[in-house]
Parts: sequence; structure tokens; C-alpha cells
Amino acid sequence: MRIFITGATGFIGTHLCRRLEAEGHTVVAWVRSASRARRSLGAAAELVDASGGRAALSVAVDGSDAIINLAGEPVIGRWSEERKRRMVTSRVDLTGDLVAAIEAASVRPKVFISGSAVGYYGARGDEPLTEASTPGEGFLADLCQRWEGAAKPAEGLGVRLAIIRTGIVLGSDGGALEAMVKPARFGLGGALGSGDQYTPWIHIDDQVELIVTILGDERYSGVFNGAAPSPVTNSELTRELGEVLGRPTFLRVPSFALKVALGEASSALLTGQRALPQQALNLGFSFRFDQVSDALADLLK
Repeated sequence: MRIFITGATGFIGTHLCRRLEAEGHTVVAWVRSASRARRSLGAAAELVDASGGRAALSVAVDGSDAIINLAGEPVIGRWSEERKRRMVTSRVDLTGDLVAAIEAASVRPKVFISGSAVGYYGARGDEPLTEASTPGEGFLADLCQRWEGAAKPAEGLGVRLAIIRTGIVLGSDGGALEAMVKPARFGLGGALGSGDQYTPWIHIDDQVELIVTILGDERYSGVFNGAAPSPVTNSELTRELGEVLGRPTFLRVPSFALKVALGEASSALLTGQRALPQQALNLGFSFRFDQVSDALADLLK
């Protein structure tokens, strides 16, 4: 397959591109820095310069067998008005441009996989959340709803659409786990706030496997929670990390400290979602890592 990917040089994208190329697919990456992309993706990937705008996007989409949309400004960091604007533009606007390019293509892709996040559900305490659950409130929930709404018109273009609401992706070479491990190795790892907030997590290998499965299996359409079947609280995740590293985790990061440091963005760390991958399980998807202890042991061994 010829697969056009946005966000190809990100944490998930890099792992996904390696897997797709290993399976013989042609990866076409939408990039802002060709030199950085070449270092991340190697010589095999075809690079499309994002500075070419909508015209370059349309050329790349036309004739591609699949589109995978993983782009998005990072969420963690203080949310200035400018950063919020970039978070919207990099998700909602780009997704809309992709759908417009699909509509204009002389040869449309067969499948469009578009990103979203478990932030769609907002702060829901310990309520079990499946793909059928209602959306929540707040900036992230609204952003995810708009993001998904921008992708929806693809369904009317004869393209199979799958939306993945991704949780915290755990990997040994980047992402949230890398940020957690550094202080934890010095005994400074601890729960955030109360620690009672649920953390929907997924091993990077399972995240990639889910995307690859969606690519090749026509039964997979609609919305999927990209999270393991056993979400844990932040305290449980911290404790398991400490056990794997052999380090204490009794210190906590007070809520007020995060609010001072991150402002409104602290809500992404102090609240959570007990998201369950019901749709993937219904279709028989098998998670290689369904317990966080096994995932951490694999990644940090």
C-alpha cells in the first residue's frame, strides 16, 4: 500500500513508519523539516514538504491507498492563547484540509485513520467509558469533538473512516514514560495530585498493532479507544513504575504546584478517564500487553 502519514516524525508515527516499511508498504510523510524527518524515518520514506500547503497535500493524497492522520501540537505545556490556537490548527484545520484533499482526489484512498484522544470524555472520575459514552466538557473535550467532527465528512466520500481516541502511549524511547522515568530513577517519582485519576495507557507496540489492524481489516470503522483493557489510577501506575525500577514512589506532586506551573493545562494531568477499548475487543483485537506491570517490565527491562 501507498500510505500518506501526517505526524510521521512523532513518537507514534516513527514507530508506525518503521513497521509499515518493514512490511513492504510505501510511506509518504508530511513533514516540516526534511533533515529531521530523514534522520527519524530513514532513506526509504518519501517526504512531502508541509510548506507546500494545500496544493502539496492534495498531490500527496491523490492516489494514496490510505491516509493516517497523527499530527497535533503537544498538549503538555502551559496553554497560552497562541498555543491553544496551534493545538486547534494542527488538529482540526489539518484534518479538514485532508478531507478536502480526499474529496478532490481523482483516486481516493480506501481508508482514512484519524487521531483523537481520550480527552474527548473530559473529567469523568471512575466512570467506565466506552466508545459509546457521551463527550465531556472543557477545552480538551471540545478540541477532540471538533477534531473528530472535521474527519466525519470522509464517510460520505466512500472512504472507510476510523478514529482512534488514544490514551497515554508508553514506550522506552519517548512519550510520557520517558518523562516519568527520569525523576523516578532518583526516587523522585510520585503520584500527581490525589493520584486517584485514571490513566488510560497503551504499550506503543499495541498502539501500532491497532493502527496496522485497522488498515488491513475492513470491519474496523468508527471510533476506537486506543487504550489497554485495564486502565489504572495515577497512583497505581506510579507504584508499578517504582517496583520495576526498584525505587520509592511515596513523594507526591501537589495539585497546587501543577496548577502554578501549568495553569489550565494542569487539568490534563490532574483528571483522567477510565477508557476501555470495547470496540477493538468486540472485533477480536488481542492486546499483547493488557497489564501495566507487564508493559513497564517489557519497556524498562
